[in-house]
Amino acid sequence: MMSTTPDLRQQAQTCKDASRQLAWLATAEKDRLLQALATSLRQHQSGLLEANEKDCQAGQQAGLSSALLDRLRLTAPRIEAMAEGAEMVARLTDPIGREVAWTRPNGLLIRRVKVPLGVLCIIYEARPNVTVESASLAIKAGNGCLLRGSRSAVNSNQLLLKLIQDCLQAQGLPREAIQGVADLRRESIEVLARLNGLIDLMIPRGGADLIQRVIQCATVPVLETGVGNCHLYVHSAADLDQAVPIIINSKCSRPAVCNSLETLLLDRSVAAPMLQLLSPQMQHKVEVRGCPETLHLLGWGTPVLAQDWDTEFLDQILAVRVVDNLDQALEHIRQHGSGHTEAILSNDLAAVRRFQREVDACTVTVNASTRFTDGGEFGFGAEIGISTQKMHARGPVGLEELTTYKYWVEGQGQIR
Repeated sequence: MMSTTPDLRQQAQTCKDASRQLAWLATAEKDRLLQALATSLRQHQSGLLEANEKDCQAGQQAGLSSALLDRLRLTAPRIEAMAEGAEMVARLTDPIGREVAWTRPNGLLIRRVKVPLGVLCIIYEARPNVTVESASLAIKAGNGCLLRGSRSAVNSNQLLLKLIQDCLQAQGLPREAIQGVADLRRESIEVLARLNGLIDLMIPRGGADLIQRVIQCATVPVLETGVGNCHLYVHSAADLDQAVPIIINSKCSRPAVCNSLETLLLDRSVAAPMLQLLSPQMQHKVEVRGCPETLHLLGWGTPVLAQDWDTEFLDQILAVRVVDNLDQALEHIRQHGSGHTEAILSNDLAAVRRFQREVDACTVTVNASTRFTDGGEFGFGAEIGISTQKMHARGPVGLEELTTYKYWVEGQGQIR
């Protein structure tokens, strides 16, 4: 039976009430809970794989794209990565209670103290690993969490949620602190997005359509996780042999994720030898949509369309353009970039520094794969998304970004 609107409000209220028991939980207790979750994930690997297989089979029958099926699928290594992510979050320094203090000339002691945000609501598509990542970070930051996954991952998410709630209960904490939203209708997102006073931050994690739907209807604060139209520019001073594995990794290691490469920009001075080196690596593996000069040099591919420059393909498709110089590469990124990850391959320090300064993105990468824009790779443990906005968080959203602060002001009878 589908939940009604009052059910969603009541669910948010019970999460809010339960979150108070997490807010000032001792660090050791939170860490024990996360370690227990990691153990539980490993112990229930076979059950998780079985539940996920049901989701994948249903997804195939429903005609999900290969990109969505890749996001949906769990494997033994991916389950192990979830467990390791929970353990990594347990090892992170607990931000709650951290303070900066100063005394005013009138004797007032002012402390700025880190505190939880309250209740998070995560809206996400297909990826069951988000269930564990979100819960782990929420717990360590002392937040309650409402998890609203998608129909495509319903079996996987239900079992993962049960494991999380069982761990909460075993530690003497309320199961309601981390909850799954049973109402998976599109309308439920609009209801959740207007629960001011109950939901303190909503984070949509998915495709552009989902993100825009949340932004347009929300009255609660929203942390925008952006589309990853990522570019990589091969500068005239690039090491071309080093460039090949970087480009292939950026595009092919997991094309369905937001930090994969979508547009390759080649400096005209190195375009011919670069494409000659890349061609055998990409042919029959990557669909190249190239500018006329790219297609002439490569000898294969299809003509790029104007809309391709603005498209997050999330597939084995790569738009390729030959540019005159760094100026033209920067202008292309200014026009078409989504503010996620932009990369340059170059051994010219002046060109690198200019690229770093002028590119407006949450991550600017030099001589490395775009795929490193990730909370785990940045040492944040798990992540709850990649923020392409500039307030209050930018880039991989980890533990620190799920906290806020309050001021404690202490006096001895001062009046103003």
